[in-house]
Amino acid sequence: MSKDTKNCWYAAGLHFECMQCGNCCSGPDQGYIWVAGSEIRLIAQFLNITTHELKKKFLRRVGFRRTIIEQAGSNDCIFLRKTEQGKTCEIYPVRPSQCRSWPFWPGNLSRPDDWNMTAKKCPGINRGSKYDFEQIRTIKNSPPWWKNETQ
Repeated sequence: MSKDTKNCWYAAGLHFECMQCGNCCSGPDQGYIWVAGSEIRLIAQFLNITTHELKKKFLRRVGFRRTIIEQAGSNDCIFLRKTEQGKTCEIYPVRPSQCRSWPFWPGNLSRPDDWNMTAKKCPGINRGSKYDFEQIRTIKNSPPWWKNETQ
């Protein structure tokens, strides 16, 4: 175990199991769901629309980046759909890397308090499978998922 690992508050690992509740994609706070150019192309292809249509209808520019828009009023991701079973992501197979790395985001991992505050919104945190330090680091630092798909 390296010195960095020993000094990290989650060196012993963390538990997480996605409950498919959609809370990570829901308001009430407004946020950013960053999408890269390759993700934009894949999402457009998945929805069978052009990238221009996707950008016009579902994305907004913030500086030099693009983010998925949120539903007015709720601040839920525009691709989050309510079903009889709960909530589901309309673009789940091609969801952005940011979505795929939840809940192992730097802000959630800064301190134990941040992790536990996030757990109040996400019922899958602190339950289910244990992710060891290396698995968490890999998720946090992994290259965008589509690079593995297109090579």
